[in-house]
Amino acid sequence: MPAYKKGGNKMEKKERLTQSQIDGVQYRRAKLWQIILVASSGMVSMGFYCLIGLANYSANIGFGIATVAVGGILTFTRVFDAITDPLLAFIYDKVNTRFGKVRILLVIGWLVMVLATLLMYSWAAGKGHGFMVFVLLYMLYIIGYTLYNMTGQTLFVLMTNDPKQRPMVGVWSTIFNYIVPIALNMVYYVVLMPKYGGFNLEFLTAVCWATIAVSAVGLVTTCIGISEFDRPENFAGTTAKREKLRIKDMVEVLKNNRPLQCYIASGASDKIAQQVASQSIISTMLGGIVIGNMSISTTLSTVSIIPSILFAVVGAKYAGKHGNKRTIITWTYMCIYVTCAMILFFVFLHIGGSTRSISTAFPLMAIYVILTLALNGTKMCVTTGNNAFMADVIDYELDRGGKYIPAVVSGVYSLIDKLVSSVSALIATSAVALIGYTETMPQPTDALTGGVFWMTMALMYGFPLIGWVITLIAMKYCSLDKEEMVEVQKRIADKKAAALKER
Repeated sequence: MPAYKKGGNKMEKKERLTQSQIDGVQYRRAKLWQIILVASSGMVSMGFYCLIGLANYSANIGFGIATVAVGGILTFTRVFDAITDPLLAFIYDKVNTRFGKVRILLVIGWLVMVLATLLMYSWAAGKGHGFMVFVLLYMLYIIGYTLYNMTGQTLFVLMTNDPKQRPMVGVWSTIFNYIVPIALNMVYYVVLMPKYGGFNLEFLTAVCWATIAVSAVGLVTTCIGISEFDRPENFAGTTAKREKLRIKDMVEVLKNNRPLQCYIASGASDKIAQQVASQSIISTMLGGIVIGNMSISTTLSTVSIIPSILFAVVGAKYAGKHGNKRTIITWTYMCIYVTCAMILFFVFLHIGGSTRSISTAFPLMAIYVILTLALNGTKMCVTTGNNAFMADVIDYELDRGGKYIPAVVSGVYSLIDKLVSSVSALIATSAVALIGYTETMPQPTDALTGGVFWMTMALMYGFPLIGWVITLIAMKYCSLDKEEMVEVQKRIADKKAAALKER
């Protein structure tokens, strides 16, 4: 609601100040339609993410690889995936054409993914090729996916540096990241699977082409949305002389960029904790054995979509007012509080009655649903702050080092993040082995023992608690709050103006 001031005998409308006027910084801002179009990049990244989830079927059906060997292949490729992030940053730095930088890289990344997946799921599948061909094709896919995603992470940095707008752009990304997998899975399993009669080469070919079609639309709309910002001046550093990117620059960034160090500690600890908790064997133990109703998890995942998006809006509004660092800290505390309440809820039922009564007693089910939705929502607020904070870290590096190297910053983060999180499956399987699951996997029909209960609590809720505590410690040593970011943007503007005068 606009403010008013009294002037003489009448009330005069008071002009609302922009964030640029408040902070004394001329911020870049994007139009809403540009934000939405760029957020549609999720049609590409999440589309291929859904498709590659069927890689185990492609390996087995199309290339004759034993199921037991597929897990080893996918583990190896995760390490390869981590290594490609910082290496492809060199390509990002070198590309500069009259058609822009990011649009070219997005198109190249998309074309590589299209070629790799068509070979994996159709053109080379069922032709007698074996292990090595599949591995090489999967590695080719990773190169394309990394190139596209690495470039995609820099789009919103280019579009806006307004502290109120940056968190909001993540909301639209969240919407696409939720909707695209749901829509594609409906196409895969409701439309195409009945048509082709299950998992076979015809089905894999069909889902591949369906994904490519959806991703092509997303690619075009993303390129349209970013076109106004894909200009050479937006990639310039704060010095008149442009220096080539070197390997030691990556080491230097990691060594001297304190906010990036804090962000890595925070993000990587949360990531590994959440990935351990999201393993299918853990969800089986919680939903099937502890609660006694496997459908609960699936139902809650669907039901929580709208509340999660609403929480993303709340997190974005909070970040716009208080800054991204404060958002991460505040909502991490909320995650801890809700998780502790969830643990107490389960422990109370375990000691005083039966946790399986959750699936039969409506009041207990209502409490569980409310706590689950609250936990998902508070985690979404942390995610919103984290996504926007990466842009702050990139701008901080521009101010600190004088170079605009967003791919290096995000690549260094991704390298460590992926290496750490790659062990999540190993942690989960090793943990359940301690309670007797050495030869078989947990089944929903298994008996609820004390070991199963406490290990489920530890993996599902205890690990995330540890991750959030590490986040709070890391953020304590990070000075990049809202006030400091205003000063960072002022210094960047002054340095760029001085560099232009020297040219």
